[in-house]
Amino acid sequence: MQRRDFIKGVGAGSLALGASLASAPPARAAAKAEFKWKMVTSWPRNFPGMGAGANRLAELIGTLSGGRIEVKVYGAGELVPAFETFDAVSRGTAEMGHGASYYWKGKTEAAQFFTTVPFGMTSGEMSGWLYHGGGLALWTELYAPFGLIPMPAGDSGAQMGGWFNKEINSVADLAGLKMRIPGLGGEVLKRAGGTPVNLPGGEIFTALQAGTIDAAEWVGPYNDLAFGLYKAAKYYYYPGFQDPNGRLEAIINQKAFAALPADLQAIVLNACRVTDLDIKADYAAHNPVALRTLIEKHGVVVRPYPDDVLARLRQLSTEVVAEIAQRDAFSAKVHASYQDFLNQTIAWSRVSDLAYLKARDAA
Repeated sequence: MQRRDFIKGVGAGSLALGASLASAPPARAAAKAEFKWKMVTSWPRNFPGMGAGANRLAELIGTLSGGRIEVKVYGAGELVPAFETFDAVSRGTAEMGHGASYYWKGKTEAAQFFTTVPFGMTSGEMSGWLYHGGGLALWTELYAPFGLIPMPAGDSGAQMGGWFNKEINSVADLAGLKMRIPGLGGEVLKRAGGTPVNLPGGEIFTALQAGTIDAAEWVGPYNDLAFGLYKAAKYYYYPGFQDPNGRLEAIINQKAFAALPADLQAIVLNACRVTDLDIKADYAAHNPVALRTLIEKHGVVVRPYPDDVLARLRQLSTEVVAEIAQRDAFSAKVHASYQDFLNQTIAWSRVSDLAYLKARDAA
């Protein structure tokens, strides 16, 4: 009963105060830090978008708390490796982390639903499900046995399909392809005959340039330009079927959170919400500029996946996601909630965003 009440309280508390803290003025005078936290991330330090966003999250917590919470940020590999963020926060090595839930599928497969699902929800639809469709409550329940509290903390929006050293003209071209692609998208590639490889962002360029992998998807123009991936691969494909959105997460050690007074708990949760919006806006502002730079300055060849390739990948995605839902009861519950929300939002999207974008492009 206590665990259920805790989960309910975290979900409700994070929604109740909402954006009011976004406009809260800084404290008049910074107090002495009562709580000194460490935040470990899955990103290189100060990396555009996600890395810089983690820094701003730490700064915002400090500002809104009037200096009562001090958060020191560690980039991937500085305190723990990129893919050990989850464990580090769970065991209390750090009080907070910033990463992506599909990196933790080895802990619990249902975690993958909270980053992205191939051919699934867009960023806006995902926000609707998490904040108002029961998604965040399920996410909180999923992480509770690990002593963690999850919060949405950024979204890249729709991503690109990836970088390739050969053209993709048919499904057959995916056979034998070694590609850096995590999460459910990696399982889809495997079904198509490829070999998914999970690498931290900081290792992608070297692997692609050395030929250890044949292709890689990272995020989109903003981050891909920063890593110089255009120097290691010729073709840049779209759409990112594997990442129609890229939700990031803040994870908080449950014991560290419980040690905070109620006002500081609210500040931490709502700072995550503000960061969620801030990082999404950052990508929306910089992806278009970066794409133009890649094309006009670096001569990147941008190509769409052929229709038959997308059709096959869509079919395989449906199979993979359905099978994940059958492996355990909680995955089935998350999948049902996710799919129900997606089904109801599709009808609206067709007469709103999709219809408008078609009309705008035709002008």
